Formats: sequence, C-alpha cells, structure tokens
Amino acid sequence: MPLLGPLIDRTIAINDRLREQRERLLPVSASKHQERQLKRLLRKAAYTAFGRHYRFYNILMEDDVIRAYRESIPIFNYNSIQEQWWNKALNGEANICWPGSTKYFALSSGTSESSSKRIPITGDMIRAIKRASVKQILSARHFGFPPEIFEKRVLMLGGSTDLNKRGKYFEGDLSGISAKKIPYWFQVFYKPGRKIAQEKDWDKKLNEIAEKAGSWDISIIVGVPAWIQIMLERIIEWYDLENIHELWPNLICYVHSGVSFEPYRSGFKKLFGKKVIDINTYLASEGFIAFTDRPDTEGMKMLLTNGIFYEFIPFNEENFDEHGELKQGAKALYIGEVSEGIPYALLLSTCAGAWRYLIGDVVQFTSVARSEIIITGRTKHYLSLTGEHLSVDNMNHAIEMVNDELSINIREFSVAGIPYQGLFAHQWYIGCDDPVDQELLRKKLDEHLIKLNDDYAIERKSALKEILVTVLPTTVFMDWMRKQGKLGGQHKFPRVLKKKQLEDWLQFLSESTDFQSIEAK
Repeated sequence: MPLLGPLIDRTIAINDRLREQRERLLPVSASKHQERQLKRLLRKAAYTAFGRHYRFYNILMEDDVIRAYRESIPIFNYNSIQEQWWNKALNGEANICWPGSTKYFALSSGTSESSSKRIPITGDMIRAIKRASVKQILSARHFGFPPEIFEKRVLMLGGSTDLNKRGKYFEGDLSGISAKKIPYWFQVFYKPGRKIAQEKDWDKKLNEIAEKAGSWDISIIVGVPAWIQIMLERIIEWYDLENIHELWPNLICYVHSGVSFEPYRSGFKKLFGKKVIDINTYLASEGFIAFTDRPDTEGMKMLLTNGIFYEFIPFNEENFDEHGELKQGAKALYIGEVSEGIPYALLLSTCAGAWRYLIGDVVQFTSVARSEIIITGRTKHYLSLTGEHLSVDNMNHAIEMVNDELSINIREFSVAGIPYQGLFAHQWYIGCDDPVDQELLRKKLDEHLIKLNDDYAIERKSALKEILVTVLPTTVFMDWMRKQGKLGGQHKFPRVLKKKQLEDWLQFLSESTDFQSIEAK
C-alpha cells in the first residue's frame, strides 16, 4: 500500500484546514460546546426511568439549563448510582439511565476497590469512543510523523475480547470491548489480531505475541505502560535483541493511558533504539475524555462534543474528607468556571447513562483556553495523615527523579500511611529488579518529596515522623495482580493502599516466599 500513507496524510491535512476555517468563521466557546452537549444528553434520555424521575424536560425548559441541572440532580458515586439505577440495567431492564438495553458492561476496579465495578457501555458510547479515536488519528499530523506511518501496523495490547456472558449482557475490560468492536477496514492494520486478542491467559497471550512479532512491521503501540513494558521485554528476550527497534525499525509512536508515564520513562528508554514519541490518552471505563493533540505540551485536550458533559469539584478539605469521600454541600463547577493550576475531582454525565458521576480521578487544567488537562491522581489515592497532602502526581515525579539520580528502573510502587512510634509514617513498597541501596533510595525519595511538596516538608518536621521503604522484586507486584485476577489489560497496581486493600496486600506479603527471603536478610 505505498500510496496509502501519503493519501491519509493529505486527508488529515485537508481536515485540519477545514476545521481551522470552521473555527474562524463560527467560533464556539468551550462553555457553549458543553451546554449544547448537556442539552443533547438530556433530550436523548428524557423518557428513560432516570430522566422521568428527575424531570429532564423541565430542566430543558429553564433559561439556565446548567444551573437547573446541577440543582435538580444529586452527585452519585459508584455505589449510589449502581444501587439505585445501574443494577436494574444489569438485570436486563431497558430504558433505565439511557434509551434501550445495555448489552456491555466494562469491568473496572478504578484501583481503589477490591471488587470490580461494572460500568455501562452503550452503543452510543462505543460510537463516541470510535469518533474520539478517529480524532486522535487525525491529530497525528501535528507530531510530524512521516506519511509511511499509516501504512504500518498498530499493536494494541488490551484485555481479552472473549467477553464473559452474564445473563443478558457481556462484561469485560473496556479495551477488550473496544477491540471487539474495531471496524472491519481497520482489521488489516490491527495487531495482534482477533485470535490472539481473545486469549485470556496473560502469559500465553504474551508468548503468542512474541512468536508472531517477527512478521509484523509495527509503527505504533498502544496500552498501559506496565504491561507494554513486560511485552517488549518478552519480545526482546524471545529474539535475543538489544532493543525493540532491531525488530521493528519503523516504531515511532507509543500511545499510553491509565497511569502517568513518567515513572516508566527511564525503563522504556532501555528498550528503544530510536526516539519514540509518546502520546498520552485519557480513556477511562466511563468514556474517552481527552488526548494529547500537539507536541511539546503535557496537557491533554478534552473532548467537549463527544457524548460527555463535565463538572469539576475543587479537590480540597472543604469538599473532601481525609479518606477522599465527598462531603455534603460540595459545589461543582462547569468548564466555564474553572481555573488553571487547581486540582478538581471529575464528574461525568455521559451517553452511557452516567449522571453527575464521580469517577474518582483528579485533574488539573494546564490551559483553560485550550481545555487541556493533566491527571494528577485519584480522590482516594493521596495521603494526608497529618496534612501532608501527598498526591500521586508528587509520587510519580519523585520516583522519576530517583530513577534518574540512581540510574535504576523502578517499575512499580505503592505507599500506605501507618501509625509509627505514636505518630505516623509512610510505608513505601518499591518494585525494582536493579541492585540498589535501600537506605539511599529511601533518603533520596524523601528529599525529592520535600522539594516537591511544601506541606510534606512541614509535616516531616513534626507528625510525619518517618518514611519506610521496602524494595521488592517486580514479580511480587505482578503475582499480587495475578491473584486479584487483574493481570494485563487496563488494570493498574494501586499507588496508595488503604483499608481492605492494604490488609489484602499485607496478607499476600506474609505468604510470599520472595518477601520472606528479603525479610530474612
């Protein structure tokens, strides 16, 4: 297909020019886009059980629809919306929160609960995800990729497309549902292909990918960093390579999602023989929210016209307690009321029947004018035992700095807040297979966190008495994920361990021979 790459490249260029002309002639603000989006959602769902209960048509008749919507609909977390509404759709009832029956549910732990959540995936949401994926492809020209990139293959590592049937619906990883719905014309480009994508056994899937990898000409890889790193290492070992570019010389782009790429960056550099452009994507189980659409920026551009209405709750002590639970009376803002540099917990109303749903992610605007955001953590994935307000963003940056300073590759990590000598401490669990001085690592980690977070620095002089570090082989983290049934796909190891999850982890470590051998040293 030697003509296909230039043809697609010219199509993208034409699309860019048409979009720019349209925006100049008919400029529409982010606020107006979102207001229109909300009205479309309300009209579509007006005759569902949820829409009738909350009188959507009355809301649509108000002069200020956004204000009326916020005053009429309560904020839901997973437990409340599942118990009151989504469970009816799970039982096969139609027209509950969105028109029609819901055929698919995405399994998502959100890394904060021990049991899986079931997030509805409607036909409208699947189409919205496809539209967003096309928009991301169209943005590729902004990164200066050669036209030939569009003639190569795209390797997408996700959950199994062999979904589990539960009564009248199917459930599985969102990446598996999405891959199952890949359009026919894209099948020629998509790897590892339908047969391997169906495989549920993680190790077997990796071996099958490695066996076939030598016959593929891959230009783009897509997936969660931890699992992509394991896959690339398996392929490199399989073919006895120095780096992956010896096998895939045209690999030029890595599209990642799920977690921050920063802690993994140094590890990936060792796997690449050439520069690879990494592009961040914010594809949650609840919908396709944002993606990086231009180079030299850390922010991801939000999708404002693609089946989602966004609200933002300032993530502070006024609105959330020390456990990350929403307080009564918390006020949500819409996109016309936000500011840069402030952490916000994200609320979604979607074409899958989520309404004012608190998904658990915390975002921050890097550019309000361009509607660009970064993910800074999760509402329940931060530590503030004594007022240190340690976020996942702080943790990611500190781990990256330690990696660079000590020339090591920390592949996984998690932290728990614990009582310590009458006060408190942070207990870190570090997954690293390189030789490292554990005490030096602890010292450097603490130093970097003090530089990154003023509140942490203050508390380290008072109630936060110590930080403790336990370095473990990476296999310990993988074995725990395997025991939880969350190996591969979009699953991520939790960055903060609390309550039941911490109890399960400690119990697992007490039974781990790798951990016992470390303790004995």
